[in-house]
Amino acid sequence: MATVKFTPNKPKNAGLEARQKLGWWRAYRFLLLRRLSQLSIILLFLTGPLWKVWILKGNYSASVLFDRIPLTDPLITMESLATGYLPEWTTILGAFIIVVFYALIASKAFCSWVCPMNMVTDLSAWLRRKLGIRQSAKLPRQLRYGMLLMILVGSAISGTLLWEWINPVAALGRAFVFGLGATLWLVAIIFLFDLFVVEHGWCGHLCPIGALYGLIGAKSMIKVNVVDRSRCDRCMDCYNVCPEPQVLRLPLHGSVQDSPIILDKDCISCGRCIDVCAEQVFAFGSRFEKQITIKNI
Repeated sequence: MATVKFTPNKPKNAGLEARQKLGWWRAYRFLLLRRLSQLSIILLFLTGPLWKVWILKGNYSASVLFDRIPLTDPLITMESLATGYLPEWTTILGAFIIVVFYALIASKAFCSWVCPMNMVTDLSAWLRRKLGIRQSAKLPRQLRYGMLLMILVGSAISGTLLWEWINPVAALGRAFVFGLGATLWLVAIIFLFDLFVVEHGWCGHLCPIGALYGLIGAKSMIKVNVVDRSRCDRCMDCYNVCPEPQVLRLPLHGSVQDSPIILDKDCISCGRCIDVCAEQVFAFGSRFEKQITIKNI
């Protein structure tokens, strides 16, 4: 049986034990795979402007894959409908494809495996840990759902795509494809907000895009599972790196009646808890796996 630690690891050392015990690749594999995914998607946007090979044409709000398959941000489609404007059928089809894909694959997979802003907010969170910045203002995590509602209501009242005026995801995407632009100041504000004001402030408390993808992927197939609660030595590394640490509590420390599968819609399926856990408590699995983990410390 694992020995319970009386003193948790320091946040700046999150993942150090995993690296020492399991090796460098095991301690960073999902982080590296996510970066590869995010950068590869940016490269797909760039193949056209750079080499005249149009694989993914457009931007993060609306694009076309291989000049055939439309892909549309569900939020911009909902904004259009809220204004009373019926988008073209290709736009609706593109939104439908995205919704079905992310509804099936994993909770908020867009946020951790596709969204370019994740690289910015991850950097901010890493700097917070390394610099020992632990004080943080408090914001309710449900605020993002209020933001989502306000954007849709605001679009309906104003008759405009309200969110697209300040969408930092689209702004950062344009910066990668077309160079630095005037809206890049939004990205800088979010970085500083996460670093100095609220820990995981943007993704964990405010982002309406993440809120929508949380609702879309609430019943998705792939989930992070706690494979054996008894292995947990309460080092707190998983809590220190998780952008949504509240989703870990019941699966990891709940009663025998609580599922060891992280079913919370706010989990972003990033796999960092798997990476940093030296005791290999977590693993990716299905939401339908047998709940064999019933031990508690």
